[in-house]
Formats: sequence, C-alpha cells, structure tokens
Amino acid sequence: MPVGFTGGRLTYRLIKMTSVLRITGLSFYPIPQQTFLRCCALLVIISAFWCPSGFASVGAAPDEKLRKILVTAIQDSSSFPDHFEAEVWLLDMSNRLSFRVKNDQARITLLKQIHHESSRAGLPPELVLAVIEVESNFDRWAVSSAGAQGLMQVMPFWLKEIGRPDDSLQNPGTNLRLGCTILSYYLDMENGDLGKALARYNGSRGKTWYSRRVLDALSTRWYRQ
Repeated sequence: MPVGFTGGRLTYRLIKMTSVLRITGLSFYPIPQQTFLRCCALLVIISAFWCPSGFASVGAAPDEKLRKILVTAIQDSSSFPDHFEAEVWLLDMSNRLSFRVKNDQARITLLKQIHHESSRAGLPPELVLAVIEVESNFDRWAVSSAGAQGLMQVMPFWLKEIGRPDDSLQNPGTNLRLGCTILSYYLDMENGDLGKALARYNGSRGKTWYSRRVLDALSTRWYRQ
C-alpha cells in the first residue's frame, strides 16, 4: 500500500477499488457503499475463522477460544473507528503474529496496546509492528548491548528524564507509550521523512540500513490489507 506524507505526519493512502458483477439473467439492486464494505468485512472474518489458510485443514471447526478473546477485545476497542474495523484488523494481525506470540490472549492484548499507543501518537500501527519486529522480535524482555530495553528498545535514561524511574520498560504499555511518542517526535523533527526519523530512532543518523530493514518488514509482513 502506498505511503505518503502530509503535514509532517506519516499517512496511509488507501486506494479503494470498486468492481461490478454482471450476471446474465439476474437483476440486482444497488446497495450503499458502506453497507457493501461492511458485508465484505464480515465475509473476511467468517472465512478467516472457518478456512484460515495455513492454520487449519478444510472443514475444521473455528477456534472458539480465539473467537471469545476477539469478542472481548472488540468490546473495548477505543482506538478503532468501529467494531468492524477492529475485528478485521485484530484477526488479520493476530494470524500474522501467532508464530511469534503463541498465547492467544497475550497476542490480542499486545495488538490492542500497539494499536492504541500508535494511534495516540499519530503513527500507523503497522509501522510500529515493523519497528518492534526489527528492534526486539516481540520479546518484551529483550535488552540490547547498549542497554535499550523492551519491545521498542527504549533507553532506560528516559524513565529518569520524565520523573518515573521506578517504571519498567519491560511493561509493554510503558514501553509502547514511550517508543511511539519518541518515534512520532522524530518524524515531526524530520518533517515527515520516515527514513531519517527511523535512523534517528535507532541512533544511526546518516545511514539507511536500519530504515531499510523496518520498511522491508512493513511492506512484506505488516502491510494493511
């Protein structure tokens, strides 16, 4: 999906495509576009539960445990515009993340936190997923040789700087709040230049290897459907 920059912010431009089905001998009535899109979203959800490619054989029963977790998560999806988008996004990203975070409840909880904190900071959640993959591979306990900690590899000195030295960067909520805020700040500082903002976040200004890794992860594994 194309990535654009507007007003110093990273934005996604979703290209909406409309297709017309012509069936000889049958007539149909036009329906509002919003209704059509919601029906498509519902079909995606149903097909994912009953025919998840690579996750179950044909005819297998839906994952009832995951369904219940999703239902609970959607009831508290404050960072999503509506429940349809919440369910589609959570299910899609949960399937992609399942081989890195095995526990269903932990995976859905983490995805909700990522979506909430990235949206709060004005960042696409898919970008934050790509950063986390490169930084820690979703290991909340990760510590780098330089001392950076947690999912987004935040340096511990920031806790002292903000007057919260007793907080833990292994706590996903704390780590995501700081990491997303820092990346958003750097994106503004670089006037929307994502490559430069990512290099600044990583501490590799003037180099492109880190931003290339993040953008590769974004385009191949965490793109929005």
